[in-house]
Amino acid sequence: MDTRTSFHSPSPSRVGAARIGIGGPVGSGKTALIERLIPAFAARGVSLAIVTNDLVTAEDAERIRRSGLIDPARVAAVEAGACPHTVIREDPTLNIAAADDLEALFPDVELILIESGGDNLASTFSLDLVDWWMFVIDVAGGDDIPRKNGPGVLKCDLLVVNKTDLAPYVGVDLAAMAAQAATARAGRPMALTNCRSNDGIDVIADRIVSDVLFR
Repeated sequence: MDTRTSFHSPSPSRVGAARIGIGGPVGSGKTALIERLIPAFAARGVSLAIVTNDLVTAEDAERIRRSGLIDPARVAAVEAGACPHTVIREDPTLNIAAADDLEALFPDVELILIESGGDNLASTFSLDLVDWWMFVIDVAGGDDIPRKNGPGVLKCDLLVVNKTDLAPYVGVDLAAMAAQAATARAGRPMALTNCRSNDGIDVIADRIVSDVLFR
């Protein structure tokens, strides 16, 4: 069982850009989070590329390409064609190849964000694919998510509780939800975010720069 509590160095067989996984259920705000992280990393001088995963479309990749936030050529799309966690955990070959291609095209890339297709709370990333990963849940998905003890919530390097602005409208006690998440994760890192207002984005960017890029 993976019991990591901190960043692990990349596999000795691969030298290059650090690879960060971003997992979470459908609608939790993974793509919106990436759109906020792009300028945050640019402001920190980090050269970035992105791989998105969808079942049978490239919708998330096209959304990011159209955003004007990043060179569209730096965004690759993987179509899973099956259960989304298959291509980030059981057989991540397609994602590894997509990330390798981006590194070949852009040798200056320091960081590659790999967004999973929307999945359930059991979703985790293979360490053959990523060096560090975060899991995104959202307040509107229910305040009981932390209590379900899903592997995604428990095993990720950083848990992101997104859409905090919706708490009053969906009957969620945000402080209680955050406390339950902290208890479930035994105090391991967590961030509260509101992508609409950019709340919490700098906290995530700074943690990745520090814990993954060692700056």
